[in-house]
Amino acid sequence: MPQQFKKQYKEILRQYTLSQTEHNLYEGQNVSRELIQKSISPEEVISIHKASLEEIMPDLPEEVSHSFDFLIEVMIRYGLALKEHQTLIEKQQNFKMEMELATNVQQTLLKSKIPNMNNLDIGLISVPAKEMNGDYTHFLSNDHAIGIAVADVIGKGIPAALCMSMIKYGMDSLDGPDTDPVVVLDIINRIVEKSVSDSMFISMFYGTYDTALSEFTYASAGHEPPLFYCAHTGEFKELQAKGLLLGVVPNVKYEQHSITLEKDDFVVMMTDGVTECRSKEGFIDQNIILSIIESVKDKPAQEMVEYVFHKLEELQEFEQRDDFTLVIFKKSL
Repeated sequence: MPQQFKKQYKEILRQYTLSQTEHNLYEGQNVSRELIQKSISPEEVISIHKASLEEIMPDLPEEVSHSFDFLIEVMIRYGLALKEHQTLIEKQQNFKMEMELATNVQQTLLKSKIPNMNNLDIGLISVPAKEMNGDYTHFLSNDHAIGIAVADVIGKGIPAALCMSMIKYGMDSLDGPDTDPVVVLDIINRIVEKSVSDSMFISMFYGTYDTALSEFTYASAGHEPPLFYCAHTGEFKELQAKGLLLGVVPNVKYEQHSITLEKDDFVVMMTDGVTECRSKEGFIDQNIILSIIESVKDKPAQEMVEYVFHKLEELQEFEQRDDFTLVIFKKSL
């Protein structure tokens, strides 16, 4: 360390011990900037301070002098801990930037536009619990039919996003919505089973709606069963279809069923972030969820899904614990 700096510090300290003016403090502040520029550690500063004080005050009690030795040891440990803390903060900031970039890539890569279909009103809302969304929806359409995939990865973060890219790859390989749902699930399952880690599993529902027949055909790979609302009877029923989760084994036999929609009938497709909403008292009862949906049955489909999300958000006291995805197909004419 330059002797000139030590002399400068000793003189500033000497002046301060004599008068304690604002000017002395200002000079000390300027010295602190120089310390940072020269990368002088806290323990080195204390050592300089001790040596300067002993020269300024030859009669300095020995106990006081020893106390600076103690402070030097404290500052050595403090300096190491501070560097570790700063390194950790830098890593967290870098990770946050990477997550933001990955989230933007996911939103761009996996984005699926809601198609316009005659006599079918479609509503969609998908809200991630954290940065990355473990839920995924994908639409396929032509002039007479529409296909809808709703998937949920058992897992979160970047690995879940990579799994979703496999589903998108498989869906993009299909030639429109005319492929039977059981065939679609078989194709996606084979892709997932070959491409995704054994520790990652995906549940998926796939359905197609034929506008000419007003027929909704569906199959499920271990996914949350959709709800069918019959406007004539005013009742809900679950659309059950057996099928193993995607990615478990290469050969799976899925069930396929169909229902016919009349005017104002609708199908509610969702992930478990809807059915497993929790308040402080526990899981929100399914009957409450059904009553919330039914209370807006006369609204457009998009208003319905948004209302249900915000109502369940209130019941959870705005603490969303899981990704939330809700899709409604409503026959308008």
